[in-house]
Amino acid sequence: MGVTAMIPDATIGQLLGEAASRWGAIWDPAASRTRVLMMMPRKERKLYQMHGDLVEHGQPVISIFHRPRAEAPLLEDQGLDPRLASFLFVDLASSDLGAWLQHLVTREDWLRSTVEVHPVPFSVGLPNQRRFETERVLLFRHPDLPAIERYHLPFSVASLAGKCYVSLPARQAAEHARQQAEVLGVGRLERPAPTPQVDAPAPVDEPPHPAASDVPQVDAPATEEAKADPVPLPDVEQPDRPETLLENVSRRVDEAMEDMVSAESEAVALPVDLDSPPVAPPLPADAQADVPDVPASKEVPAPPVPEVPPQPEMSPIEAEFRAFVQEMLDAGVEPGDMMDDPRWEDLNERAVAAELNAWALFVEMTGQQG
Repeated sequence: MGVTAMIPDATIGQLLGEAASRWGAIWDPAASRTRVLMMMPRKERKLYQMHGDLVEHGQPVISIFHRPRAEAPLLEDQGLDPRLASFLFVDLASSDLGAWLQHLVTREDWLRSTVEVHPVPFSVGLPNQRRFETERVLLFRHPDLPAIERYHLPFSVASLAGKCYVSLPARQAAEHARQQAEVLGVGRLERPAPTPQVDAPAPVDEPPHPAASDVPQVDAPATEEAKADPVPLPDVEQPDRPETLLENVSRRVDEAMEDMVSAESEAVALPVDLDSPPVAPPLPADAQADVPDVPASKEVPAPPVPEVPPQPEMSPIEAEFRAFVQEMLDAGVEPGDMMDDPRWEDLNERAVAAELNAWALFVEMTGQQG
């Protein structure tokens, strides 16, 4: 599985050029890469933003959506209503192409063809556009959408700017996160903690020194203990704030790393035979004389079995999220349509703040697999 995050105001070409510095050993510059265009119904767009979380892949996958505006009539001329579809350009390693699309083709009956990416004709009148060479790419489309032969862009696929979705292999990303504080090339937002202000004590007028005969004798250790007492500092409360998307991704990477380390530790650990009684060390000769004889027929009681700790109770936000998804399923709502419900955004934001992996819970309950 992968770890996906969104990088704003980026292009595929920019991220490919910075891949070695961003992702280090995860990136293989010698791996051949290809580009595909995915056409899905508009209502299912959010499902494919996180498609990399459900697919095993070995190299980073970069994708960006394009919404036709002035180019819409050029698609309508080919019999496609662009308002009903979303268009996702995906740049990935050739070795990951099969795993990325196998489920869609074999189980959801997606169709494969080719499409030519052309520059928008100057007659359309776009204020900003650039000429580029025609590019032929693979087209994978939902069976409810008609086929097209041409797709027009104001810039090349590598130069389209917007929200880029980057999916890194989970295992490699966990190892990479141990070596640097950045995940997916964007630094984690750290707010500096305010420096506590310690009020200086007000000056106190010293009383006149009494005579030596009036000063009581004080033990030296007591004086040293009085000097060693630290001055208590005021507690500074950290401001509460919701967890950002990048912090959520970093936490998920750390959890994946902990799971990987624990799995390796369990594989190395040797099994322990609980049925065999412990062997006691031999007693000294003089102590053996005081030990009474124990009949051979008397059985040694088995050691007590430790009780299994109770499972943690379900948090209120998890119970509310499960109830919402189950309500939608009982009503016959498709998983892609659930995200259009106004309650989805509120529940998702509260789940992130409570460190609940809402997406994994949603996939578990709806049975969505990549």
